[in-house]
Amino acid sequence: MEPLLISESSRHRRALTDLAVELAARSAGFRRSLPPGVLTALADLVRAMNCYYSNLIEGHDTHPVDIERALKNDYSANPEKRNLQLEAKAHITVQQWIDEGGLAGDATAPDATLEIHRRFCELLPEELLWITDPDTGEKIKVTPGALRHRDVKVGHHVPVSPGALPRFMDRFAAAYTKLGRTDAIFAAATAHHRLLWIHPFLHGNGRVARLMSYAMLLDTLDTGGIWSIARGLARNENGYKKRLMACDAERHNDLDGRGHLSEEALAEFTRFFLTTCIDQVDFMEKLVQPERLRDRILIWAEEEIRADTLPSNSGAVLEAVLFRGELPRGDVAKLLNVGDRQARRVTSALIDHEVLTSESTRAPLRLAFPARLAGRWMPGLFPEQTG
Repeated sequence: MEPLLISESSRHRRALTDLAVELAARSAGFRRSLPPGVLTALADLVRAMNCYYSNLIEGHDTHPVDIERALKNDYSANPEKRNLQLEAKAHITVQQWIDEGGLAGDATAPDATLEIHRRFCELLPEELLWITDPDTGEKIKVTPGALRHRDVKVGHHVPVSPGALPRFMDRFAAAYTKLGRTDAIFAAATAHHRLLWIHPFLHGNGRVARLMSYAMLLDTLDTGGIWSIARGLARNENGYKKRLMACDAERHNDLDGRGHLSEEALAEFTRFFLTTCIDQVDFMEKLVQPERLRDRILIWAEEEIRADTLPSNSGAVLEAVLFRGELPRGDVAKLLNVGDRQARRVTSALIDHEVLTSESTRAPLRLAFPARLAGRWMPGLFPEQTG
């Protein structure tokens, strides 16, 4: 599976370094532009978005509104839809564990990839833990957190034998530890393909690879979880999968790196990966520009006030929370120039609408981004729900 990194001698190294520097700068600038309270709310929404697009790549379409319902244990009566809701909930649970430091900055370690797989699969319904051998029709049970015990074929690619998996996983981990920052950014892309090339699990390799790359960028760039590449990959799924397949190719000639596999193809996938990351940072940054986001939120609030589902002055509270990041409950009455009773009425209505949240009855108010309102507040984040 060599090369595992883009070599210093690669003719693509300089252009890729420029992309890595741009990505680091754009990601850091975006995070600095947001108040802490908005960061938390946005990270919660991005988990649902990341889950939606990652599962969509696997052919499973569970809308973030249904994902949000699953997080509240509100499941569809349809068994198939319920299973997909549980699958989505499993993905979000694992991503939250990663966001909270579960991998401790070592996402490529063998134990880490096994732990991602275990945590994801253990939360899946029984029906989603069985796969069918395409050649024999045999039903095979997937064991959470276990390396595959049989040979497999993925398209035209035949991954390494089960007996060789531990050696390849150890080499994989050794190559991606203690890297400089530029190589660490490259590694989010190169390790992504090489893990899929190894194909350590019977099922779930794509999700594990995307969660691993997400964790690597979270650690290297300190993203705060407020953007994700998954949306960009899903929107260009053909280009994503085409470039992954190209990376399976053997070295073309003496100018194509020093390993067994093509460094040219790996460099092209890395370029695509980093460019897609930059595109997604740009998309999210434009989406949550304070003035534009404020306008969309206040238009929504005004419509709700006219429909008599929110008290008057609700928009002023939302605006204050948006720009301050959080608002002490005791400040609401002063902000609105009303009595405590009316202030509590406004606060309760906004919490009931799930657009404000608070850790306790005395904790400050923070903004929330419910998935059902994403079409209004953050158009384009994911498709409108139909049916």
